[in-house]
Amino acid sequence: MERRRMMQTAMATGVLALLVSAGLYLHRANVQQGTAPALVVTKAGASERQRVTRDGVSIEFEALPATAGEPLMEGQLADIRFHIRDAASGQPLSGVAPGAWLDPASTTVSRDGRKLGCKARIGLYLKGVMGARALLDLNSYYLLLMNKDPSISVIDPSISVGGITSTLSRIPLKRAPMDWVVSNADKRLYVSMPDAGEIAVIDTESFQVLSYVAAGSEPVRVALQPDGRYLWVGNNTPDSAGSGVTVIDTQTLQKVFSYPSGQGFHEISFSDDSRHAFVSNRDSGTLSVFDITNLRHISDVATGPQPLSAAYSALAQAVYVSDGKAGTISVIDARSFKTRAVIETGQGVGPMRFTPDGRFGLVLNTLENRLQVIDAANDQQVHALDVTAEPYQLTFTRAFAYVRGLGSSRVSMINLASLGQGKQPIIQDFEAGPAAPKLAGNLPLADSLAPARDDAAVFVVNPVDNTAYYYMEGMNAPMSGYLNRGHTARAAMVVDRSLRELQPGVYGGRIKLPAAGQLDMAFMLNQPQMTHCFAVEVQANPGLEKLRATAKVQFMLEQATVRAGNEPVMARFRVVQGTTGKPWQGLQDVQVRYYLAPSAWQATALAREVEEGVYEAPLQIKRAGAYYLQVQSSTAKLGGNGQSFASLRALPAQPSTEAAAP
Repeated sequence: MERRRMMQTAMATGVLALLVSAGLYLHRANVQQGTAPALVVTKAGASERQRVTRDGVSIEFEALPATAGEPLMEGQLADIRFHIRDAASGQPLSGVAPGAWLDPASTTVSRDGRKLGCKARIGLYLKGVMGARALLDLNSYYLLLMNKDPSISVIDPSISVGGITSTLSRIPLKRAPMDWVVSNADKRLYVSMPDAGEIAVIDTESFQVLSYVAAGSEPVRVALQPDGRYLWVGNNTPDSAGSGVTVIDTQTLQKVFSYPSGQGFHEISFSDDSRHAFVSNRDSGTLSVFDITNLRHISDVATGPQPLSAAYSALAQAVYVSDGKAGTISVIDARSFKTRAVIETGQGVGPMRFTPDGRFGLVLNTLENRLQVIDAANDQQVHALDVTAEPYQLTFTRAFAYVRGLGSSRVSMINLASLGQGKQPIIQDFEAGPAAPKLAGNLPLADSLAPARDDAAVFVVNPVDNTAYYYMEGMNAPMSGYLNRGHTARAAMVVDRSLRELQPGVYGGRIKLPAAGQLDMAFMLNQPQMTHCFAVEVQANPGLEKLRATAKVQFMLEQATVRAGNEPVMARFRVVQGTTGKPWQGLQDVQVRYYLAPSAWQATALAREVEEGVYEAPLQIKRAGAYYLQVQSSTAKLGGNGQSFASLRALPAQPSTEAAAP
């Protein structure tokens, strides 16, 4: 059991090898740690680099305000850069995977009250202890779960106490989501809501909705072109005048183009240079081609009676369109837009994706429970493999393709290195939950499979038991699962917050500075082994100070004692601005988290505004006992102060008064 717990911790940080070697390193007494002078901010707002050289490696650190001429300020964006070079030659070191954490310089102390050293603090960060987490973890990632109701759950896999505290936040939406796509830098999430006719644009730094953008009638599929400039949306409305695509500029969040390409469901694919978009029209039997530069329709190519999927191969410079009714895959040349080949596959083919190198196209045959493999080098089928029942979704890691089936809880894995003419493909599988996904009823278009950050593992959502399972390659079964309490999970996505190699030897990312004062940027390098804490000075933000002082909660509970039962208990409260006493209207992220003492049980309920500044949340009080309520809102900075708490006592459920007459 202890070994399983340790493996889960390693998985959550996403740096298993890093953790093992770091653990050994932190016990070496002969490794020295350094300190650095405070970061100096020049008049232009830029920073002077801090440098440390050890064991033949030179590391330079700098923090640059995102807005030129501004200082490093709390709540503002900053660009973090680590320049890692060989000390002797000055050559940049690529692929070294550094770790970094930002935390106040004086917060972490030992049991006897002394401040811990840099490498000791990093040791605590790596353990994933709740009370010793850094303000900002630059090695972290989050698991997003698309829910059946209008919301998205945000899971922090690095912590887990009884499966409860892993839930970091929930993002309320106007209507139920159907599909989503994340920007190239994982900074924004675009979510389609067919019933609202809109796309929700979500900031993945704050996990708040930035905007709702009109996206035509019944927006379903969303796809972001490779350069990230335009978001393409498939409109599935029965109205022929509105069935087609809508294009949204990701910079202005405005609709810039729409075209009625054809009837039915639409899949969207792009050329690797973002010059052309390809849109399938299921009920019209065509593939529409668009010039992205000029945002104009070029032509329509007949591909069969029922095209279901369109996948682009950069290697073949072609679009492959699967037709489930005809049982064919049409190969459309991406330069001439002419059909250059038709591959016979048999009826039932549908979802299709190419391996990351563009060599092999994997197409799922739901009717025959098979995976068919097309070699883009010669447009020939090279394999037909038996996989999980009713396959309908497909995703990739570096080494494997994962196939999810509607009719089975088993997930099939295909070793990508074993594909090719004359080879015998290696297929494995594992169980992900107790029952087949189709037993959960209606499912969204978004994938229930999500590659983990380390690219050697996946998360698999089983909507039947409402759990996201974590599977690491090489294991016989999932290592752990995250229960989505209070909501029903349908799909999964991973948002990466870790440092990226921006150019050879330069690692960094854009962050939001979480606090003012003297901060430490704790840095760790695995090969060669090194730790160091750089100093960062961040100015206080007067605007945030004022905001923190304004939010107050006034509970409006009708009574402090209620009856437990199946009917929800409505918790009503008012949020006011302390400086003016005026109601705080329009908050979209208000939640009530409630706890049953002294157990570990807790739940969260979304609140809605019922009057000006008055919010109400339905609480499921099914057991007798003492409950503690806490109002949370990122916008109003609620959740960390005592004014947002209240208590509630629940008596046992009222005995039934129904009885037979004497």
